[in-house]
Amino acid sequence: MLYTSTRDKTVRVSSAQAIAQGISKDGGLFVPESIPAITPDFIASLLPLSYIERAKKILALYLTDFTPEEIDLCVNGAYQAGKFSSNKVAPLQKIADGANILELWRGPTCAFKDMALQLLPYLLTTAAKKTVADKTIVILVATSGDTGKAALEGFRDVPGTKIMVFYPNDGVSPMQKLQMTTQEGGNVCVCAINGNFDDAQNGVKKIFTDPAVAAKLDENGMMFSSANSINWGRLVPQIVYYISAYCDMIEAGEVKNGEEINIVVPTGNFGNILAAYYAKAMGVPVKTLVCASNANNVLTDFLTTGVYDRNRAFYTTTSPSMDILISSNLERLLFHLAGDDDKRVAAWMRSLSATGTYTVEKDIREQLLALFAAGCCDDEATKETIQKTYAAGYLCDTHTAVAVNVFEAYRERSGDRTPTVIASTANPYKFSAAVLRAVLGSVPADADEFDQVELLIETTGEPCPKQLATLRGKAPRFTACCEKDDMERQVYDMLGIG
Repeated sequence: MLYTSTRDKTVRVSSAQAIAQGISKDGGLFVPESIPAITPDFIASLLPLSYIERAKKILALYLTDFTPEEIDLCVNGAYQAGKFSSNKVAPLQKIADGANILELWRGPTCAFKDMALQLLPYLLTTAAKKTVADKTIVILVATSGDTGKAALEGFRDVPGTKIMVFYPNDGVSPMQKLQMTTQEGGNVCVCAINGNFDDAQNGVKKIFTDPAVAAKLDENGMMFSSANSINWGRLVPQIVYYISAYCDMIEAGEVKNGEEINIVVPTGNFGNILAAYYAKAMGVPVKTLVCASNANNVLTDFLTTGVYDRNRAFYTTTSPSMDILISSNLERLLFHLAGDDDKRVAAWMRSLSATGTYTVEKDIREQLLALFAAGCCDDEATKETIQKTYAAGYLCDTHTAVAVNVFEAYRERSGDRTPTVIASTANPYKFSAAVLRAVLGSVPADADEFDQVELLIETTGEPCPKQLATLRGKAPRFTACCEKDDMERQVYDMLGIG
């Protein structure tokens, strides 16, 4: 299988090159030339297998230039016993009739990004040996909270790599910030920026696609790659858990093989729900993909009107990983829906860059309406949903609560009772203040982050993951904060090049 660019379909690269490079030189994103089809028989063959064995079979459909032995090594390393707190890796929890939570946060950093970022370092180092064996891979990451820590943990002390993470100084939770700034490892660096996630993401993409920067790295035996979901190696592992979840729904008796499910995903950058789209396009019988947004509802508006407009107020919410107005992965979906028309995609992206908006034509809008339902909720509705879900027996974080709220609203207005998988993206203790406020109604004014953790434990009886609890009292290693226009200089300083 070869991969092409969303902005230049004459590009042809292997999966190894797509993963090592991260982003196409024209600024487009790599996508498979064709989406592999799976059948009910293929799904049946996955049923008796573990998550690890399912992942190997699914990834082999996309990574055709990786040997079976290489895929074995990558997958076994990523999901080996002890890395995830459930032996099912991504277990399902039924919370109501027809509603099932897919817990994607059982990994070492307690966020769904671990599902891909425990695997990506193995994929990337394997890909680099095939394509750029003599170079150090420099991983550049923009994060709205969870990607940063998961990428830092995944690439910590991986030979032949360096990683630098930029995050919005006032746009992540205290626990997320502490996770990143205390990160251990000799090849890691973290820097805050004065700005929001979109500023960080735009800065990273600008550095990535600057020929002068690439030339300077090349002179020093280095090259960029990405751990954001613009990298195909970040996205393809996410397809696995939706296919595996469908298998688990069959095993749980929620559906029979071939019967439809709905999938609800809280998303800002559109990567997590795009993976669900790929699973549907492959042949998983998904009736509706429900896109859940917080107050930054640019995706809700786009999926219902066909108009993408980032020229709007930006809200800092209690679900900060979704505080995004430029959804990078939407570009991949548009390429597929446009029949691989790279010229249309490039024109939309130029318009977004120049004016902050673009409008898709009727043919694309009709496909969007057929594939997706969309909804959003603000912080108050998020708080009420956490409270209600907890009262019913399940404690969830703020992002998951957004998904539950949008799911309930969708079911109410549509009457659609199709069995549903709701992606749960983070452990509630990553957002203790907001969750505690929802459960108790208030937070003591003098309570710091870990006082809130203790109070949440006392109140709910839910254990706090050890990797979060042990951060208490740990001094940050990284305290730098730069302006968004100084990100390039920070990268050079980290790499020790002038």
